[in-house]
Amino acid sequence: MAGPRLNNRKEAGFSRRGFVGLLGAGTASVGLGTVGVTPAAAAAAAGATSTELPPPSSPAYWDAVRRLFLLDKKVLFMNVGTVGSPPREVLDTVDRVHREVAVGAVSAYSDFSDVRAVAARGYGCDPDEVTISHNTSDGMAKIMAGLALKEGDEILTTNHEHSGGNSPMAEARDRHGVVIKRVEMPVGNGQRAEDYVELFRKAITSRTKVMVFSAPTYKTGTMLPIQLLAKLAQDHGLISVVDGAHIPGMMAYNFNELGVDFLAGSAAKWQCGPGGTGVLYVRNKVRPRYNPNPLPEFWPVVSSGYPEAGLPARSSGATASYDMASKLQTIGNSSLAIMAGVANVCEVWDRIGRDRIQNHVLGLSGYLKELIVERWGVKSLYSPKDDPRLVCALTSFAPFRDPADVYDAAKTTAFVARLKDEYGIVIRTSDFPVIGSARSHQAVRVSTHLFHQKEDVERIVDAMWRLSGDMG
Repeated sequence: MAGPRLNNRKEAGFSRRGFVGLLGAGTASVGLGTVGVTPAAAAAAAGATSTELPPPSSPAYWDAVRRLFLLDKKVLFMNVGTVGSPPREVLDTVDRVHREVAVGAVSAYSDFSDVRAVAARGYGCDPDEVTISHNTSDGMAKIMAGLALKEGDEILTTNHEHSGGNSPMAEARDRHGVVIKRVEMPVGNGQRAEDYVELFRKAITSRTKVMVFSAPTYKTGTMLPIQLLAKLAQDHGLISVVDGAHIPGMMAYNFNELGVDFLAGSAAKWQCGPGGTGVLYVRNKVRPRYNPNPLPEFWPVVSSGYPEAGLPARSSGATASYDMASKLQTIGNSSLAIMAGVANVCEVWDRIGRDRIQNHVLGLSGYLKELIVERWGVKSLYSPKDDPRLVCALTSFAPFRDPADVYDAAKTTAFVARLKDEYGIVIRTSDFPVIGSARSHQAVRVSTHLFHQKEDVERIVDAMWRLSGDMG
């Protein structure tokens, strides 16, 4: 697992002057039919005034963080793995910029280099390697469509992938004759990081061209060891693609240090950005320390910025031949308001501290897992807890006392519904294949985030224990 981000990286800030310049550039690129940016629009684009937080050592610190959000106080929302909740100031930014754009009829033909620079500082990569996409599925589709795959090439993936990755892989199969091969995933607390690496190693053949895996897996919350799997891919000359839907905003990873070629994530789940936003990382230069392999052939297939004369060969060294992310970001008229919101939420996360957020959400998840083990036993867990390289802030487990209930989808769905109706707590169901089982197992999945605290974890465990007793 990647370590904490480098301490010498400057804290990312939302550049007011930079984004105002971006607005001006976006307007100028259209020409006829646009108007200049008003002072009010410029001020709105700079984002709302941030809420001051007490020192991190203060007992009131995480209470103050919680107050950054508008979440319904009558509901304990623990399903961030499905959707996040933007902070107040981000909502203000999006609303203000939407209104100013409407008043000024301001266009947004831009590659949003300023916003990408803010995001890149937070994600530990270069601006030419990060694009603000629509969501993880959008990023995965662009990755798979842009790879130069041909008939007989093999994609090695897992049987716990999301449809956002499965769909473009299936399209590559049906369109190009690509072969999809799946590693069966073990579940629970009995694995170590090396076990997963060995499963992939044994499955690689001479036809394998691409490794696709989720980290963490959305079904069980297993954080597959990205760096170890990336090194395995490098050793075999394979392209590595990570469905990292839950990484942005949860984990303080430096993307460059992961050693992968591609990573698609969400900006609207754990990162709590505006809806319909994602993060797409495309390695755009050779880094001998982290990934010395040549850049894979890749085409920015969804782009209005691809030059008619074509692009030069991709870099073979530490300097990019061109800004790949710019080509992917340039897709016609976009939304200044949504992009301002993404920049603003990245600034919020960097202000709090991504390491601090990671430690908080993983600490709560670890506490949750220990309480589950105390009540239901370790065998109820589908998420690892003892190997720190495999943990994340998603926890999946079987909530019922009767082991046979792991096959009962209707009962699990009823459990989640009753937890909301009777206890005011929102989580979700999860189902997945389990090695040696003829039927998929049914589980519940809990997300612990930066607006949760220890008492929230205790509350949900008590509620789930009582409900599981009531339901038999």
